[in-house]
Amino acid sequence: MEWTTIESDPGVFTELIQEMGVKGVQVEELYSLDEGSLRAMAPVYGLIFLFKYRSGEAPSAPVETDASSSGVFFASQVITNACATQAILSILMNCPPSVQLGEELENMKAFTAEFDADLKGLAISNSETIRKAHNSFARPEPIMEEQRDQAPSDDVFHFIAYMPVDGRLYELDGLKRGPIAHGECTDDDWLGKVCPVIQSRIEQYASSEIRFNLMALIKSPKQALEERLAKIEARKERCAKVAAGAAGDAGMDVDGGDDLDGPLPSGQDAITAELARLEGEAAVAREGIEREAQKAQRWRDENIRRKHNYIPFIFNFLKVLAEKKKLEPLIAKARGQ
Repeated sequence: MEWTTIESDPGVFTELIQEMGVKGVQVEELYSLDEGSLRAMAPVYGLIFLFKYRSGEAPSAPVETDASSSGVFFASQVITNACATQAILSILMNCPPSVQLGEELENMKAFTAEFDADLKGLAISNSETIRKAHNSFARPEPIMEEQRDQAPSDDVFHFIAYMPVDGRLYELDGLKRGPIAHGECTDDDWLGKVCPVIQSRIEQYASSEIRFNLMALIKSPKQALEERLAKIEARKERCAKVAAGAAGDAGMDVDGGDDLDGPLPSGQDAITAELARLEGEAAVAREGIEREAQKAQRWRDENIRRKHNYIPFIFNFLKVLAEKKKLEPLIAKARGQ
């Protein structure tokens, strides 16, 4: 069975990632290309860029044909209609170890470690788990075609990925011979360096094309908020102990680097103020968790509607209208409008 086209949507991509077995990541759509908007979503593991494909376009930076020597997982795209999934996999397979890839992707990453780009691409194409997850978002059609010839007038769109790997900013495009290096970067400054790279690519089209889409693959905001809430509650517990007289906890350090990990303030008034601050932060975190839960439910509902095949209902509905002699008058009325 062929791989089908799927909709470019953050809810689709997030559920697709989950169905491949990955946990703790989410895809969010970006509406502006600036470092501030990207940093607001940190940590950002990578960016997915959709643009109108032009054959024969030369890469804007050197191509590393031996990806294995640079430590980059790079797979050639050998599957028609799967460039979105390919771009997502390009980021996931190069994510830090803290990202839980799940059994399928972990096994594939280990199994293909010594493969070249073409063999990696074939391994992806032969993964039943990935193909099944991808095709679950196929739009129902009255007649399923194994393959359809591309009309000359059809616009072809393509997905690529940008992300930092081992101190370098890479463009990962499965239609190229290897990863494209855009210079050195760090995990802290790569977002500032990738913006002009993408902006330059957009400007190549001048005013002839405005259909672009940019998404970020990020840590699950709900998970991040839950982790922050747990730290808030732990600090509140420490404050409560100090307020109750267990002064030995005051000024105690724990591992970490934000305002929830530092030593507690000294003095009863300061502890009371700290508790009030923490209560406010806990309320904000809970609101954020609820907001993310509602968004996830909305995405699930939309994906159910996407996956449902309404064609049998529509066919039978039209059949009943025809049997009751009501279809042709409705068609005539519609044509007359």
